[in-house]
Order: sequence, then C-alpha cells, then structure tokens
Amino acid sequence: MRAAVFHQPGTPLTIENVDDPQPDSGQVVIAVKRCGICGTDLHATEEHDGLLVPGTVMGHEFAGEIVDVGADCPNDWKVGRKVTGMPSHSCGKCLPCKTGKPLQCQDNIILGLQRSGGFAEYMTLDASNSILLPDSIDWVEGALIEPLAVGLHAVNMSTDIRGKRVLILGAGPVGLAVSFWCRFMGAYHIAVTEPEQLRRESAARFGADVGLAAGTPGDILPELEKAAGGPPDVVFECVGIPGMIAEAVEYARYGGEIMVVGFCARPDTLVPAAAIMKELTARFVVAYDKADFDMIAGLMAMDKLDVAHMCTSTVGFQDFSEAFESLRTPNAHCKIMLDPSG
Repeated sequence: MRAAVFHQPGTPLTIENVDDPQPDSGQVVIAVKRCGICGTDLHATEEHDGLLVPGTVMGHEFAGEIVDVGADCPNDWKVGRKVTGMPSHSCGKCLPCKTGKPLQCQDNIILGLQRSGGFAEYMTLDASNSILLPDSIDWVEGALIEPLAVGLHAVNMSTDIRGKRVLILGAGPVGLAVSFWCRFMGAYHIAVTEPEQLRRESAARFGADVGLAAGTPGDILPELEKAAGGPPDVVFECVGIPGMIAEAVEYARYGGEIMVVGFCARPDTLVPAAAIMKELTARFVVAYDKADFDMIAGLMAMDKLDVAHMCTSTVGFQDFSEAFESLRTPNAHCKIMLDPSG
C-alpha cells in the first residue's frame, strides 16, 4: 500500500510502498478515507525527541471503512462499516482502557507517532478504542471528530462555561474547536486572539464574538474588556509555544481560570507571583476520552453540528508532502486532509 513515511526531522514525508497491515486479536483493518494534518504532526517532525519513531506512518485524525476483522472483535464490527477512533493501541484490560481512557494506560502506544497511523491506504485500529459511525456521517465529518474532541474535552474539563467571558489564544483547529464548544455550551462572550487575519475572520464561523490580532496583553485587554464588558473569566491557551501560559496569566481576571490545551514540548517559564496575586486556577488537559467521540458522533448523526467547512483542502498522495510542508508557514487553512484514493 501507499503511505506517507517519516524518516528524520527537517525532511519532508516520503510517499512509499509499505506492507499492508494485518489485524491482531481485537483489531480491525480500515481503508482510510480521510486523514487530517494536525499541528502536533508538524511539531513532531521538526524536533525529534524520540516520541516520533523513524519509519513511522503518521496521521491520527482519520475515518475509514472496515475491510478486515481480527479475532475477538464485537459481532457488529463487520466489513463495510464506517469507523473512527482514538489514535491509541493499549492493553484493553486495565481500568483506564475499560472506561474509555486509553491514554492513561501504561501500555498505550500512540498511532501516527509510535505506531503507523492514517497517512496510508490502510491502517489497523483497536476496536476497544474506536467507534462505529452511522452511515449519515460522511468521511470528512468522521475525520473531524478527533480534532473536535480535543476542543470538547478542554471545555468539559473547565468549570461550567455557561455565562462566562472566554478568551481563546490561537485560532488554529484546536482553538476553533474550543470556540465552537464554548458557544455550543452557552458561553456569554467569546474572543479569540490570532496573528493571521483569515483565521481571525474564520473564528466567527466557529462561535467567536470577536477576533483580535495577537499582541501584548497590555495593548489588547482594553479592547477586549470593552467588547466583553470585562476581563475573561476563562482563558484557553491553544497555541502550545513557550510564553503563552505567561500571556494567559496576564489576560485572566482575579480568581479566573486558565486551561492549557496547546501541546508544548519545550521548556517554558512564567512568574508564579503573577498568577498567585490573581489567585488563578490553572488546569492542563490532554486530548480526550472515548465519551467525547461518542457525543460528537451522536450530535453529527442528529445534524446538530455543522463543521464540514473546517476542512479547507483535500489532497491525494501526489500533493500530500508539499501540502504538509506548506502548513509550517502562515496560511489560511483550518484543516488539510489526505484522501488516499485521490
């Protein structure tokens, strides 16, 4: 099969022919129909810290059709069914696995980073970490469930968002997903800061009341307070680069809350006294639970979510490496997806 393979930092993914996957017990093989490019993919290929294994097929935002079923899968997991899932290969037996939290499993392996993922024609999935999709959900929607789940999980982990003033740092796919769920769950006012104008403009389609050019908090806070009627109650940091947590502290009101969602793998610093003097609550959140996938799929099946426009481009293998690299520089894309058959 064809696949996009990572070999070393600083070099583009290469399109190669690799062996077709075979399902182990409790696994299925899917024909990948769509797989989105994530900011985590870009960061992992820039800085090799050992998490991304050379020779790995990347991709963890996928949807596809079951083409082979291993032993010990549930009876309703049949060839032809639509499926998506968490990018996890785990033991399936411990309490976290049995409660839909495989990222907490001590044996968890991340698909697309430590084991081959969805930038391929076929991939294997653990049935226990995946969900079957209704036929009414199309491939683009199915592949968007994973990035949407990141935003949903972040909002769910915060204190009740209803009636709150919210500030989101960053209007990439995660920031837009957070904005979407804050609006869905009844936030009073939602502001987004983002350096790229087109992304600021797109934030309005995802529930934001205002999009502000990224800058220093001292310059932005007066405009933000005027628009929202006061400083933010909750600040979601969705950028994931050093300095952003300290910036979130500056924005937050006294007694406010900071949700750290952006995945930063580099050392960072802040002045604890700045947060102490405001008596802030900070929470660090990672990814999602299986329940988040189930909720989003259910809402999609009932036509409660209109999110297909998050996918701003679809490419085949011929143009995939170039499209992947193009996302390293400022751009207007929300989500580029691979169509392995394209």
